[in-house]
Amino acid sequence: MDQRQELRDFLLSRRARITPQQAGLPQFGSSPRRVPGLRRSELALLSNVSVEYLTKLERGNATGVSDAVLEAVAQALQLDTAETSHLFDLARGARTASGSRRRPAQQRVRPGVQQLLDAMPGVPSFVQNGRLDILAANTLAKALYADAFDQAAGTPGAAVIPNGARFTFLDERAVDLYPDWDKAAADTVAALRAEAGRNPADRRLNELLGELSHSERFSTMWARQDVRWHTSGIKRFRHPVVGDLTLAWEGLELAGDPGQALIAFTAEPRSPSAEALSFLASWASTALANAATPQESHPQR
Repeated sequence: MDQRQELRDFLLSRRARITPQQAGLPQFGSSPRRVPGLRRSELALLSNVSVEYLTKLERGNATGVSDAVLEAVAQALQLDTAETSHLFDLARGARTASGSRRRPAQQRVRPGVQQLLDAMPGVPSFVQNGRLDILAANTLAKALYADAFDQAAGTPGAAVIPNGARFTFLDERAVDLYPDWDKAAADTVAALRAEAGRNPADRRLNELLGELSHSERFSTMWARQDVRWHTSGIKRFRHPVVGDLTLAWEGLELAGDPGQALIAFTAEPRSPSAEALSFLASWASTALANAATPQESHPQR
């Protein structure tokens, strides 16, 4: 990705979504505006910078732009915490853009973390990185996301680790698994946007984005420039074995493993989802036991 272009597109998209009324500016006359959202001069006024300075920034040139200016622009654009952090990431990337891509070291989950996952047999839990690779999971999480693990196992080459974005956009089974597919897909894209700002030179991330760009739905959502942090929420599933599930989830950053987060799902006690989750756990244990049992051999006659 061209980091200067990314900075330009993000700023223009955020300026286009805010009206003068939302920004608290007076409106004069009744003639229609030729541009959506704020004019550049209006944003410069709200940010207390010159139009020339803002023009430079909106062209993707962040050289010499101070944190104070970025903070002022973020406030004028009414960016939330995630968007403000993304703006700073893009500005830093635009200053240091060299066009090189690095392949990061293989991320591994510590044995202690895997033990923690396995110690929660009734809670679907997994560890993922910023690219949404599932690096480790317990048995119940593998049962909940069985189709994603099946997709990874059937994909040749490097894609042997399940990836939430790859499954969401490149496997039609995701539409069946997620009744709220549009929301799940938008959240996925927004998370990848944030990661792209943090690690623009991540070669595997760029390869993943190139792969996902073959999906028209992904490309449309990516062009919106939306970025969000996802640390908790509610997710609905329509599982092929147990039916409908509504689960709360929490994302916990692993302090000892930068870039990794533990995702855990729970159901409200004594709810239909809790019963379905309990049945899924029983089914997963049985399936695992059957898979571990060697097939009986029959002597030839």
